[in-house]
Amino acid sequence: QVQLVESGGGLVQPGGSLRLSCAASGFSFSLSSMSWYRQAPGKQREFVGDISHSGEITHYRESVKGRFTISRDNAKSSVYLQMRDLKPEDTAVYFCKWRTSWGQGTQVTVSS
Repeated sequence: QVQLVESGGGLVQPGGSLRLSCAASGFSFSLSSMSWYRQAPGKQREFVGDISHSGEITHYRESVKGRFTISRDNAKSSVYLQMRDLKPEDTAVYFCKWRTSWGQGTQVTVSS
């Protein structure tokens, strides 16, 4: 069955960086676009960005453009979210998504 396992979250100070990973299995990863979402406390889950199956095309929500980068390694069936210059408003649980399948999420907290 489909499995998506996120990792790499944690506590970071404003201006810091984190790299999230999502290990995928149970489907043809190299043929699939992948997405990252996040959900802050008391807020709806929101789109962060996505990446095409080849990794050539990416899209981001406006608030993370220039700070976040999505990449992938098809040989490892993994997708990554590199986050730089983190802000308190980036605090959320981050999820990777394939079609209608979600991972369990990883918590990112940006606080001094």
